Amino acid sequence: MTLVKVNPLNRTFDGMMKDFFNEFPSTVGKTLREDILHFPPVNIVDKADAYHLEMSVPGFEKSDFNVKLENNVLTVSTEKSGENTQSTDKLIRKEFSYKSFKRSFTIDEMIDAEQISARYENGILKLALPKKEIAKAGAKEISIQ
Repeated sequence: MTLVKVNPLNRTFDGMMKDFFNEFPSTVGKTLREDILHFPPVNIVDKADAYHLEMSVPGFEKSDFNVKLENNVLTVSTEKSGENTQSTDKLIRKEFSYKSFKRSFTIDEMIDAEQISARYENGILKLALPKKEIAKAGAKEISIQ
């Protein structure tokens, strides 16, 4: 029987270094995207009948958004300025900030541009980009001769 002792300090340091280097690119990408470029995170789901985009943009109102489609480029943007309210209270810390952003997506001819819809609920802007009937067509059986 062989007994191997593992130093917990080495394992912790090794695990920490692996975590750091494995997560480093995604962390930098997220920081660059959200903090410097002010791009809100987006989820894109490909369903049978449409593409669904979900953008995490809490703190806005529906009227703050501008969604437009021009030359096959779908652009979502907002302008939000900080509210200057007079108060007699002393502000100790202010971490809330609402920054303007502009995010664009190139769409192809498979999208039915006339049927694109958007709704905003619970801090998530949801866009539905329906596919044209041609794009929805399922697999076709081809006979071999």
